Amino acid sequence: MAHYLVTGAAGFIGARTAEMLIEQGHTVVGVDNINNAYDPRIKEYRLKKLQALNGFTFHKRDVSEKSVIDLFKDEKLDGVIHLAARAGVRYSVENPWAFLESNVLGTLNMLEVCRQFGCKKFIMASTSSIYGENPPYPTPETASSSEPMQPYAASKKGAEALAHSYHHLYGIDITIVRYFTVYGPAGRPDLAHLRFTQWISEGKPIRVNGDGKQSRGFTYIDDIARGTILALKPLGFEIINLGGHEVITINDLIKIMEDVIGKKATVQYGPPNPADMITNQADVTKAGQLLGWEPQFNMRMGVEKLVEWYNTEREWAKDILTP
Repeated sequence: MAHYLVTGAAGFIGARTAEMLIEQGHTVVGVDNINNAYDPRIKEYRLKKLQALNGFTFHKRDVSEKSVIDLFKDEKLDGVIHLAARAGVRYSVENPWAFLESNVLGTLNMLEVCRQFGCKKFIMASTSSIYGENPPYPTPETASSSEPMQPYAASKKGAEALAHSYHHLYGIDITIVRYFTVYGPAGRPDLAHLRFTQWISEGKPIRVNGDGKQSRGFTYIDDIARGTILALKPLGFEIINLGGHEVITINDLIKIMEDVIGKKATVQYGPPNPADMITNQADVTKAGQLLGWEPQFNMRMGVEKLVEWYNTEREWAKDILTP
């Protein structure tokens, strides 16, 4: 069995990926600074679950600090799964400095962990936002990523370029996974699924930017974590879309959630956000060919899992800050 470093281990995708690795018999060292980019209570919830598992150790540190590199000099890592990042297109417009520090410097430091301590495999999380305003749909990895629309996407483009340079210079096997929109239990409270679940369940109005006809390619968390783990195989240097296979409008998502929750939503429409893309949809052909990856959850199944989790954790989940 192998030993992996997972950065952003208290994050949505990081926590589930670490959990799956441990279920498979591997050991995981996690790092996360538990910042307040969104309500830290949900990060603490995820982390508490991980810390109850044998084979998991944890450092509360910021990957953007150069001193974090030396934490891992004695770990004998089989792979670095670098999922720590500041995420969110809208927030990056308000505070681009935080995104550059976390996403570019953090990536540089984790690449240095590989270089300095002989780790041969590096996975990095990137984003569908990198494809800009008018990509082809469904979007292949070959679509242009040189016209980012916000500092978030720009920071991920910089991180991808850094990763390529370390592959070229030092022969590190690098797979960049470009995530599309991910949802599921204990998800990010600044994204639609958890917000809508809470708002409908608690009788709060749903706030929608624009007319609700904008759409997203969504993927359930377990499918994303599985794909990330599959990407640990040696591939040289590859960029692979992961997720975004099931496209649905925000209005249709609300209808499914109303049906699963059993309550009618009160929807308030507002002006569209200029940082938002109108739609996204991934071409995941490459993920199928190189990783043997295909999603196992459809939207209805995933929403049912999310609502089941929310009802179980409702005593505290009803108070999660959902901006």
